[in-house]
Amino acid sequence: MSIFTVLVLITLFILWKMFRIVPQRHAAIKERFGKYVATLEPGFHFLVPFIDRIAYEHEMREQVIDVPPQQCITKDNVQVEVDGIVYLKVMDPYKASYGIGDYIRATVNLAQTTIRSEIGKLTLDHTFSERDNINATIVQVIDEASEPWGIKMIRYEIRNITPSDHMLQTMEKQMEAERQKRAEITLAEGEREAKINVSTGKRQAEINISEGEKQKRINEAEGKAKQIELVSEATAEGLKMVAEAIGKPGGSLAVKMRILEKYLEDFEAILGKSQISVVPESLANIQGFFQGLTAMTEGLAQKDQIQEEQS
Repeated sequence: MSIFTVLVLITLFILWKMFRIVPQRHAAIKERFGKYVATLEPGFHFLVPFIDRIAYEHEMREQVIDVPPQQCITKDNVQVEVDGIVYLKVMDPYKASYGIGDYIRATVNLAQTTIRSEIGKLTLDHTFSERDNINATIVQVIDEASEPWGIKMIRYEIRNITPSDHMLQTMEKQMEAERQKRAEITLAEGEREAKINVSTGKRQAEINISEGEKQKRINEAEGKAKQIELVSEATAEGLKMVAEAIGKPGGSLAVKMRILEKYLEDFEAILGKSQISVVPESLANIQGFFQGLTAMTEGLAQKDQIQEEQS
């Protein structure tokens, strides 16, 4: 019974060595007497016991590898701790097996070396703003170096850039000072804008007032000019009518009578307002003046009557 059990176990061991299943998205390297024979694709494969063996097996999917944190020195001599993530994929299982002993460890070491080199070229402020450029440079460097390894560098991402505690405190103070500076600048700009707005408003108000005064003077001047024009037109029309009236029969006499009436009215007004008593030099002269005026008036009336009869 024990011999039978041993035979069964030996048989099962031989069968296990004869047949091999490669999972999906994997690849296996088959060796015969220690020499590469073929790359086994996913599926069922037959092996010659004790002659063939699976030397290496690789995952063909994209792999995510953590890059451990490491200390780096920036261009301005600031110590920072940097870690990241590498995304790679095996493209050639043969090269990945025989081109390098451990491509994962080699990729991690190469990524760390490249990170230290790139961080050393930048100042602390630029390390935060140049992440994309650092990632692209690391991908390019590793992709060129890993060509003989049969792997493809998909991308690299810096996960954290952590300065020392002392530097963090210094950065916090710097940021506080920067915020205070921006607040003061904003306040000063606000005050300046307020003064500019007030002065602009006053200037515009003065301009509006002056424009109003200017328009007022223009309107008044135009009104006065219009008034003078109307008065002159009325005066001219009146003089025209007077001239026409004088040319008619009896017109000349009427004018002379009007002049006489006006003279008497003005003379009476002068006597009424004068504080000094005015006594004519000779009452006879005054009487003679009025008699002569009456005679002249009658003569003019007779002359106008004769003209009317002749006409």
